[in-house]
Amino acid sequence: MMVEALVTSETETGTTLTADLDDLVPSEPASRQSAADSAGVSSFPKVLRRRLDNFFADRKISPKADRTMWVKIASGLAVLAGSWVAIYALKPDSWRFVALYLLSGLAQTFLLLNIAHDSNHNAISSVPSVNKLLNYVFDLCGINSYMWRILHHRGHHSCINVHGEDDALTGRGILRFTPHEPRKPLQRFQHIYALFLYALFSLDYVFVRDFECFFFPSHDYLSRTRHPKREYAILFAGKAFYLTYMLVLPVVVLGKSPWLVGGAFVLVHLIIGLTVALVFQTTHTIDSTYFPSERGEFDNGVYHIFATTADYATTNPLVGWLVGGLNHHIVHHLCPFVCHTHYAPLTRIVKETAEEFGIPYRQHPTMTRAIRHHLILLKQLGNEN
Repeated sequence: MMVEALVTSETETGTTLTADLDDLVPSEPASRQSAADSAGVSSFPKVLRRRLDNFFADRKISPKADRTMWVKIASGLAVLAGSWVAIYALKPDSWRFVALYLLSGLAQTFLLLNIAHDSNHNAISSVPSVNKLLNYVFDLCGINSYMWRILHHRGHHSCINVHGEDDALTGRGILRFTPHEPRKPLQRFQHIYALFLYALFSLDYVFVRDFECFFFPSHDYLSRTRHPKREYAILFAGKAFYLTYMLVLPVVVLGKSPWLVGGAFVLVHLIIGLTVALVFQTTHTIDSTYFPSERGEFDNGVYHIFATTADYATTNPLVGWLVGGLNHHIVHHLCPFVCHTHYAPLTRIVKETAEEFGIPYRQHPTMTRAIRHHLILLKQLGNEN
C-alpha cells in the first residue's frame, strides 16, 4: 500500500465520540488528508511528510506489520500461553510456580508494549478485523481495550502535554506533571515516591481506573460519551476472565495458597506498572519538553509534537525491540498508523530533517538518562510554583 501524508498533527488525531461509534481510532484516510492540508503552512512539515512517505513508496513496502512484527506477535503470545500450560502440566512447587507466573507477567508486559499499543492504532494490518482482534490483548492483560483507546487517542494524542486534557498527565493530586497545575506541599517529595506509585499503575487500571472512567468520568469527553452496551458487557466479562485465570484457577485447580497466588499477582503488576509507566513518562514529561497552555498554541501540530515529545536510546535496537519502538516516540506521534518495526529508519529521517530546518529534536542516549531527566522534572515541579 502506498502511503500518503503519514505525518499527522496532534489535533487531527483526536476522536469524535458518538453513541454508535465502533472504532475509536481516528480514520486513517481522514488523518492523512487533514495533515496534507495543514502542512502547507510550513515547509518543514511539508518536507518531513514527503520524506517519510517516500521511505515506503521508494522501497515499495507496506507501513504495516512486517515479518519481524509477526514474529514478535507469535513469540509474545507463545510465551504467555506456554507459561500457563507449563503451570498446569508440570504442577510446579511454590518457587517454580512463582517463576512461571512471573514469566507470564513479563509476556504480558511485552504484549502490552509491542502488540496491544500498535493494534489500537490500526498499525498492524490494513485489515480492520485483524487489528480489532489484537486489540483484546489489553483485555487479556486485565485492561479494558475500549476505554484505553478513548483515553489514548482523545486524551493524549490529540492534546499532548496540555494540562486538563492530556490523560497521561493525570496525577490525582499526588503527582504534579505540569507547571500549570497547582503545587501541593507533599509534592516536594514526588521525585522520591513517584516510582512506587508508577509500580501501582497497572493494578490501578485493573481494579479502579477502568470502572472510574466508565461510571465516574473526570474528563468532559468521557461524560459526553454514551458507551455502547456491549462495551459494558466486555468490561465486566474481560475483568472476570482475567481475574479467574490469574487468581482463581491456580487456587482452585492447583490448590496453591491464596497468599502465594495473590503475592505473585501483585509482584507481576508491580513489574508491569513500573515498566510501562517509565516507558511512556520518559517520552513527554522530562525537564526539556514543553507544556502548552492550550492545544491550539502552535500553528501546526508537527511543531507541537516536536516541542512536547522526546526520544531515547534510538540507536539501541534491543531497547526498541523490547519497548515496542516507543523510544522512537516522535515518529510514533507523527506516524501513528505505522507499525513500530519501521520506526528506526524513520527516526533517522526525522532527525536529519529537523537538523536541516533548525528544529529542536529532543533525545537521550539511554533510557536510564531519560528516567533521570524525568525525575529531575518531578523534583523541579515539586519545589517550584
